[in-house]
Amino acid sequence: MSLSNIYKKKPLVHCITNTVAANFTANGLLAIGASPIMADEAIEAEEMVRIADALLLNIGTLHETTAKTMLIAGKAANKKGIPVVLDPVAVGASLYRQQIVKEILAQIQIDCIRCNVGELAVIAGVPWESRGVDSGEGQIDIIETAKLVANTYNTLVFVTGSTDIVTNGKETFQIQGGNERITQVTATGCLLSAICAAGLAADDRNVATLQAVSSSYKRAAELAGEQPYIGSFQISLLNALERLSQGEKEWTLL
Repeated sequence: MSLSNIYKKKPLVHCITNTVAANFTANGLLAIGASPIMADEAIEAEEMVRIADALLLNIGTLHETTAKTMLIAGKAANKKGIPVVLDPVAVGASLYRQQIVKEILAQIQIDCIRCNVGELAVIAGVPWESRGVDSGEGQIDIIETAKLVANTYNTLVFVTGSTDIVTNGKETFQIQGGNERITQVTATGCLLSAICAAGLAADDRNVATLQAVSSSYKRAAELAGEQPYIGSFQISLLNALERLSQGEKEWTLL
């Protein structure tokens, strides 16, 4: 699977995401040929799922309304049979976030949990010192913990970092590359979760699909990192994603 598959199939992704990331996530999906729906009203959640090819649940700016919407939409997505991706942003920052994530995992079959190592630790119940949306600090065997979470919830797990880890609990891949400046631009992780949803909708729901998404995103970050200033990074990342999705190999980023 590559971004070109998403570009060809043009899946529609229903994103229940956070206010910080909504605009960048929508533009990133459009850049690779997917279509975004950015709707978080509970009343229309089932209707939106009916026309969607995948669902993203992102708890970045969680509140009572979006929590309710996520549960309604997630159950509707399971009934329809479309992939559901959970991005448990800063799940360790509050008991409320932990409670909602537990409810989501208990009531909805999640196809992929896309998280950082700190979020993984919280979901697995491993002691960890969280720092808001950052990964925080602690000691953890990332691969074994990711496999544990994957097997516990019968889901794919995608842990991002300097080396990405993707696993289904049995097969595990490590993907290197990228550019550390991606951590200095908000919403890049949230966009990645949305691309995972698009990828799972456009291709097989397996670990190989996430491996391909990780490799493509890291390559896009490397290309964007050629720009000298952080303010150009976000734009260059979108440019790189668009061109990778269209099969371009060599170019000069503007």
